[in-house]
Amino acid sequence: MTKELQADILVVGGGLGGIAAALAALQLGRRVIMTEETDWIGGQLTSQAVPPDEHPWIESTGCTASYRRFAEGVRNYYRQHYPLRPEVRSQVLFNPGEGNVSRLCHEPRVALAVLEAMLAPYRADQQLTVLLRHRPVGVEMDGDRARAVTLADDLTGEQLIVVAPYILDATELGDLLELGGVEHIIGAESQAQTGELHALPGEPDPMDQQAISWCFALDYLPNEDHTIQKPEDYVFWHNYQADFWPDKQLSWHDVYPHTLNPRFRAIFAEEQSKDGRDVGDFWHYRRIFYKGHYPEGRYASDITLVNWPQIDYWLGPIVGVDQAEKQKHLRAAQQLSLSMLYWMQTEAPRHDSGYGYPGLRLRGDVVGDGPHGLAKAAYIRESRRIRAVFTVTEQHVGVEARQGLNEAEPFADSVGVGSYRIDLHPSTGLRNYVDVSSYPFQIPLGALLPIRVENLLPACKNIGSTHITNGCYRLHPVEWNIGEAAGALAAFCLQEGISPRQVRENTNYLADFQQLIQNRLGFVLEWPPYARVSAR
Repeated sequence: MTKELQADILVVGGGLGGIAAALAALQLGRRVIMTEETDWIGGQLTSQAVPPDEHPWIESTGCTASYRRFAEGVRNYYRQHYPLRPEVRSQVLFNPGEGNVSRLCHEPRVALAVLEAMLAPYRADQQLTVLLRHRPVGVEMDGDRARAVTLADDLTGEQLIVVAPYILDATELGDLLELGGVEHIIGAESQAQTGELHALPGEPDPMDQQAISWCFALDYLPNEDHTIQKPEDYVFWHNYQADFWPDKQLSWHDVYPHTLNPRFRAIFAEEQSKDGRDVGDFWHYRRIFYKGHYPEGRYASDITLVNWPQIDYWLGPIVGVDQAEKQKHLRAAQQLSLSMLYWMQTEAPRHDSGYGYPGLRLRGDVVGDGPHGLAKAAYIRESRRIRAVFTVTEQHVGVEARQGLNEAEPFADSVGVGSYRIDLHPSTGLRNYVDVSSYPFQIPLGALLPIRVENLLPACKNIGSTHITNGCYRLHPVEWNIGEAAGALAAFCLQEGISPRQVRENTNYLADFQQLIQNRLGFVLEWPPYARVSAR
C-alpha cells in the first residue's frame, strides 16, 4: 500500500523558488512539505553551482527581506567559520569570491549551509518536512483542482502520495504542469503570437529552448598535474563548431552577447591583478573563493566556477522530448563540460606561451561530487511556462519595445520586483544570443495564475512569461521572489477561504494581500524612482 502524507501546502522542488515559497508559508503559520530531486536544496545556487546574478541595487532594494537575510547569512558564515583577515572581516558587504558577476560570489556548500539554517527552526517541530531524492511522477487532478502528487523515492524506488489543498510547482522544468495537464507552453513563440520584437519571425518552435550548462569548479596548482582522463566524446567536441559561432566551441573565442561581435577571453590574462580585481579573464569572472581574503599561505589557490559560453549545450532540448532523448542530451552536456576541462588542461593556448594548464584541478568536492566531479545537476535556464491569466511580454519590460516610455509597465497587482537584461543564451534552435536592454520590472500576480487550474501555482521559472521575457525573469533573486509570492498567496488563500483568482479580481483582497507581503514578509512591490528608469 502506497504511503500517504498530508500538508497545508506541498512545494515540489527545493530550488530557490521552492525554498522561498516554503519560508513564506511557514512564516504565515502553514504546515509545509517540500520535496527535492537531489540531496541538496538550493537549485541554481547549490546543486547547479551558479553564483547569483543580481542587479546593482540588491543591497538596498529590489528583493525580499528573506533574500537579504540569505545574503547576510552567507557573509556571516564566512566571518564565523573562515580565517578571514581582520580588514576583510570588518567589511559590511565583502564579496567572498571577488568574482565580478556578483557581489556575493560564494561556494555552493556555504549557500547550502545558510539555506538549511533558514529552514531549521521549522523542521524542529515538523512544521516543515523535507523529502530529498524524491521525484514527482504523477499528479492527481479533480477537475480544475490538483488533489495530490505522487513522488518516487530515488533511493528505495518506493512511491509516496502527498495530498494538499495547495500545490506549488517549483521544479526546475515545470514538471507538474505536464504531469497534471496544466495548460503550458514550451520553447520559443513567434512574433505573430506575442508581438515581441525579438520573438521568432516565422513559426513558433517548441523545440527552440535556451542552452543548458553543466557547471564545475576548478582551482589551480601550476606545479602539479591534474589532467583528467580523456572524455569519451572529446574528439567530437574538439572538432565541433556551430555555424553561428566564431570558432570551435573548445576555444577562447566567444561573442559579446548584445552585439554578437567575436571576442577573445582566456582563463588567465597576460597581466594578473595584484589585488584580486577582475582583469577581463574567465578566472575572475565567477570566482567563488579568493585566497587573498585569508592570511598569506593559508590557501594554495582561488576557486573559480566554470559557467562560460564554452559549456553552453545547444544540440538538443530536454523539455518536450521523451526520457531517452532527455538523458542523451544531459549526458552530452556533461561530456561537453569535461571536454572543455580536458582541452584547457592539455591544448589551450596559455597566457604565458605554450599550451595546456595541467595544474587546473577539478574540485568536485566543492559542488557536491556530482557526475564525473561536475555539479550535481545541469543549470536550467528555461522551463515549461504556464498559460497564465496574464503573460509578461517584451512590450512590458524591453527598452526598445517600450519606445521611449522610459520605464517598465507598472502592474497594479505587483507581488515583487526584479531587474536583469533580457538575456537568452544560444538555443537548441541553433540561434545565437538574444541579449537586449530592459527596465527594472515588477512581477504581476496574474503571471502566477494558471488560466484554468485553481490551486496548482508556479513558484519558479514557470510563470506566465514568454521565451523572451524568461530571459530577465529567471535570475536568482527574481526566482526567489516568485516562489515567496506563491507561498504567501497559498497561505493567504487558506486563511481567507478564497481562491488565488479572487485575490487578483477583488481590490480589497488584493490590497490586503499586498499589505501582508510588504508588512509581514518585507516585499518590495515597486522600484524607487532612481532605479525605475535605469535601463540595463
